Amino acid sequence: MIGLFGTIQNPTKYTSTTPGQGLFDFLGNVLKFAAIAGGIFMIAQLIFAGFDYINANGDTKKTELAWMKIWQSLVGLIIISAAFIIAGLVGRLTGINILSPQIYGPTNQ
Repeated sequence: MIGLFGTIQNPTKYTSTTPGQGLFDFLGNVLKFAAIAGGIFMIAQLIFAGFDYINANGDTKKTELAWMKIWQSLVGLIIISAAFIIAGLVGRLTGINILSPQIYGPTNQ
């Protein structure tokens, strides 16, 4: 029954040249996407916190809330940066390049 359809060749030019690296490539892409999304969110939070600080008009409660938002945004930036540093260290120690993934498709041959 399978012979009815012919033989299917493995599309090696569309896949990774090193077997077993697909998960690490995927995790690298997820890490980069999360960092970009987190950076955009952090910048938006800083802008909104700045508007809250400007509109506080000397009200101590509103000023404290604005500073809390600013500090939370900066802590988020530190966490994102730490994730890249940790991924770089893990990649350096294990020899797996997590931070430079390659997406294999029809153009990679």
